[in-house]
Amino acid sequence: MFTTTFSYQNSARSDSLPRDLVTEIQRLKRELNAVILAHYYQDPDIQDVADYLGDSLGLARQAATTNAEVIVFAGVHFMAETAKILNPEKQVLLPDLNAGCSLADSCPPDAFAAFKAQHPDHLVVSYINCTAAIKAMSDIICTSSNAVKIVSQIDRDQPILFAPDRNLGRYVMEQTGRELLLWQGTCMVHETFSEKKLVQLQTQHPAAEVIAHPECEPAVLRHARYIGSTTALLNYAQQSPSSAFIVATEPGIIHQMQKAAPHKQFIPAPPLNQCACNECPHMRLNTLEKLYWAMRQRSPEITLPEEVRLAALRPIQRMLAMS
Repeated sequence: MFTTTFSYQNSARSDSLPRDLVTEIQRLKRELNAVILAHYYQDPDIQDVADYLGDSLGLARQAATTNAEVIVFAGVHFMAETAKILNPEKQVLLPDLNAGCSLADSCPPDAFAAFKAQHPDHLVVSYINCTAAIKAMSDIICTSSNAVKIVSQIDRDQPILFAPDRNLGRYVMEQTGRELLLWQGTCMVHETFSEKKLVQLQTQHPAAEVIAHPECEPAVLRHARYIGSTTALLNYAQQSPSSAFIVATEPGIIHQMQKAAPHKQFIPAPPLNQCACNECPHMRLNTLEKLYWAMRQRSPEITLPEEVRLAALRPIQRMLAMS
């Protein structure tokens, strides 16, 4: 993880906060010539203040084309790193530096480098949910939106090492008929859904379609009528004639689903335990207050060593070209 100083010692002082945070954030945005990019898994109040909402592919595309001088990334660390990789001349702010990613953490750079060295003939395709260090060791980056399309374009005689998410890798194998060497990483949110509870929920809502993200475990995906990226799930829910959906991904997306189709019912898929385990604890570290303080103090800022940035840039550019 490459970052500069983390200076928001005032962020806990609620007495220093303006009464209307949204108005003040909009003022700071104009003052800084800033853009706020937010993932669908953020809290609804952050989603509503963002200039652009999207999944990893959409956010990468937006980061690559923005004219803003400051990018405020309401997401997790690897997403802000991607924005910095694409925009070395811009300041990239992340409201909370502790907003990491369990999937990215499941692929330590040293261990991955050793694994890659054992398979020198393999092309490395890495899911964008990984650190800049892993991207720098990759040949092509992909997202859940384009992973099948990316792999389908690679010569069938070329062995592929797919990292870090084994569930997305399995899904890509099923869709393409390709054999992939998988790094055994997972997302803590998407592996927590309970097949047993999902079946029970289907019994209670027999008309509801199950829609799921491909990071889910195979046992959950078996019950899905539709499998797709976050944006794809949102689009499908709007276009499907069904009036009810059981949503097997981080429930932050439901805010946008309800806004897009207020006449439909969206039910979050149940986790294994009686907890909020289907909410990403890293995504939820960002708050409107922290967003305000990051813009006011222009910190925490994401920085990267130039050699890492350049090495990570090439596979991202290759992804964008192939998408």
